[in-house]
This record gives sequence, C-alpha cells and structure tokens, in this order.
Amino acid sequence: MTRRPLLAALLGLCALSAPLSRLSAQTADRPFPDRAISLATGYAPGGSTDIAARLLAERLGVHLAGPGGEPARVVVENRPGAAGVVASEWLRRQPADGHTIMLVESGSHGIAPSALVGGTRYDPVKDYTQLAVLGTGPLVIIASPDFPPRDAKSLLAALREAPPESITYASSGVATPNHLASEMLALTLGARFVHVPYRSGGQQVQAIHQGQGQWGVAVLASAAGQIRGGLVRPMALTAPERFPTFPEIPTLAESGLPGFDLQTWNVILGPPDMPPAVVARLNKAINAALGEEAFRNRLIETGVAPWRQANSPADARAFLEREVAKFKDVVQRTGVKLEQ
Repeated sequence: MTRRPLLAALLGLCALSAPLSRLSAQTADRPFPDRAISLATGYAPGGSTDIAARLLAERLGVHLAGPGGEPARVVVENRPGAAGVVASEWLRRQPADGHTIMLVESGSHGIAPSALVGGTRYDPVKDYTQLAVLGTGPLVIIASPDFPPRDAKSLLAALREAPPESITYASSGVATPNHLASEMLALTLGARFVHVPYRSGGQQVQAIHQGQGQWGVAVLASAAGQIRGGLVRPMALTAPERFPTFPEIPTLAESGLPGFDLQTWNVILGPPDMPPAVVARLNKAINAALGEEAFRNRLIETGVAPWRQANSPADARAFLEREVAKFKDVVQRTGVKLEQ
C-alpha cells in the first residue's frame, strides 16, 4: 500500500473512532435503569418465592423511578428447574449491567451446592454480586391430630424416647429445607425416623393431616391454612423468634433445644462484577421497600420475616457466607444427598 492510501485509511479509522468514543461515553453516562429490569426466580408462578418476588418487583419499580417520577418497569421472570439450580446457573452468565437480578433462596444457594451429587457449576457466594437480604422464612413442626404429644416439649420427649424407625415423618421432598431440618432434629435428639418424601409442601401437610406421616417440618406459609383450620397441630418453630402471625407457636429453643436455628431465606443477587454505582442504587431501592410498613406486612402475610438488620451489599454477602456454611455443615452431618 502506498503512503497516500495508507494515510487515507488511517484518517478513516480516526473518523470512525470518534463516534464510537462518544457512544461509549453516552452508554457510561446513561442513567440506570434505562429499560425493564428482569427479577428472576428459580420457581414456577404461585409459590412463596414467586409471590415474594412479585411484591418486591412492585415496590422496586417505585423506588427506581426516573427524574420524572415514572416508576421503573420490573418484570418477574420464572425460570423453574432443579429447585432453583437451573436459574442460578443462568444468572451468573447474564450481563452485569443491573437489568437482570434474581431472588434466590436457601434451596439453590444453601443446600444444593453441598447436597447435589457432583455439586453445582456455581459457587453460591463468589459467582454473584450480593445486593441485599429480603428476609427469612420460619419452618414449623406440625403433627397429625392423632399423634399423642400435645405440645412441643412432649413431642420432643416422645421423639427422643421412641425406638429407632418406629415413627414416620413426611417432608416436601429430598434435600428440601424441611427435610434437612427434620434430619437435623433427629441428629440432635439422637433418634432415627422413617422419612416419607412428597412432591410439594401441600402434599406433605395433607399427608400429616391424614396420619400418613405422624409429624413433619413444613414451611410455615405452606401449612398456615391447615393450622388455622385445625387440620394439623403446630408444635414449634425452627427459627430463633416467634412469628407475628402465629405468636402462640413457641420456638424449639424455648421448648428445650437451645440454639436450634434452621430456616429458609431470600437474598437478591446479580451476575458477577456489577458496577458499584448500580449495586448501590439497587441496594438503596430494596432497603427503601423494606422500610415501608405496608410492604413488610405483606411479606409477613406470605410467611417471610422482613430483614431488619444491617443490609448493605457487604452485609448481604456476610449473611450468605454464614448461611452457606451452616447448610454445608448440616448436609455433611446428616448425610442428605440430592440426585440430579
């Protein structure tokens, strides 16, 4: 190539680079969000995680409103499969611009990484950007109306003294939080029970009502209707505090097992390496929603205890690290495994 054509080519490249530079600057300066935000969940519509996500999406849009006051559009995207594992693997591959985030829970990020045979393809902490904790969900020990113990202390005594595998308990499936809590309770009491897993929390509670399982640990939200209807007997919560909608149900700690604390939780995560300014904006909006009494009350109605402690992204990461370690310990101690 002669000198004159080469010079012309270089000048052409410079002319192209100027618009590209301006475009990059405009993209960097563009306010967040500049389009709809996808709030994903790893479960089908209608479940407790989906309901919590929809409640959050509504308030998140309000608190991410633009300068004109128009609420941001936040759309719940259901990606069910393998108890949230499929969606969690998908999330870490999404663009880290803040327009794709996810409400994860204890199954996909607390249990699966340790219990799934062969493990997950993601690290539940390192492969994500932590945005905030939404809340925790207590589990409740329920018993069949025909099961003799009438309160938590007598139930614990009966479970402790029963011959091995003479008592049957029902769960909503292998390696679910209520299965792990049941096995942890057995380990704590030095007892062995017969485990009968069902496909859902609704089937589990129905089985206990019918006496097919003498007792079980259920998600409080799943059992609330049957508890109020007297179809199953509530015994104790696995959380460290009583729950506002059922203040009469004691905790296991109150009933003779101090320190017993195993419950579900929801944390909002994004893909790895999100821009700090976007992380800060989302964290502020989530905490603003949690500061609304009406929003907190709606979460409580669904069985979620709204997060009331410090809730920066660093706090959310520390919370997740503690809970992942706790569930890993429970999985290792109980030997619970989940087949793909």
